[in-house]
Amino acid sequence: MATAHPPIAFFDELDSTNAEARRRAEAGEGGPLWIAALRQTAGRGRRGRAWETGSGNLAATLLMTTDRPAGEAAQLSFVAALAAADLAESCLPPGLVSVKWPNDLLIAGRKSAGILVESGARPDGRLWLAVGIGINLVSGPEAAERPSTTFAEHMDGAPPTPQAALDVLAASFETWRSAWAVQGFAAIAQGWTLRAHGLGQACVARLPNETVEGVAEGMDPDGALRLRLADGQIRRITAGDVFFGEA
Repeated sequence: MATAHPPIAFFDELDSTNAEARRRAEAGEGGPLWIAALRQTAGRGRRGRAWETGSGNLAATLLMTTDRPAGEAAQLSFVAALAAADLAESCLPPGLVSVKWPNDLLIAGRKSAGILVESGARPDGRLWLAVGIGINLVSGPEAAERPSTTFAEHMDGAPPTPQAALDVLAASFETWRSAWAVQGFAAIAQGWTLRAHGLGQACVARLPNETVEGVAEGMDPDGALRLRLADGQIRRITAGDVFFGEA
């Protein structure tokens, strides 16, 4: 039997599913509720980048509330990546799907989804969370920062509709979220490592104020990426963009 998931509110068009989640949270709603749109007019990615959502793609945000501190709550970005990978694996031929630190879904080595987690304080001291996920089912962004792909490029038949895709994604997210809640981040780190792209390979980490080169060795228990530098030291990467050979 499929895993139950929170209810879904589907819209023909929104400025941004994360923005709608924020509006609802600031009005007192706590979820859990999935908010989805067939079209976004002002979607956003990490660091304020635009995230285009053309017709036929999936744009969805889970609005939820947590007692966890912000640092721990941010681990849900890894949960989102695993749920997106489960969705992709349910549609695509074996061997194409991987995840790249921190939360990129890759198909045949190319980015096919964007994940953005935002949060804010509630009057009761808890946090509201908006876990936004955009997936390229039929088309990719026109001005991508790196090579992108779509589900449709790798399928013989038609890709799932946004509604069908979200049913799978939401159920998988709930499975991983439950594992995170009961077993802690270790369960998520294990699932992520099994699908990880680039471990053992040279990579470049572009941080806000510097660029670091090293070999990706794995993920720490808190989600930081471990890079072994040329001098043998380990550098923990907690935020930034990581590139393996494509930049």
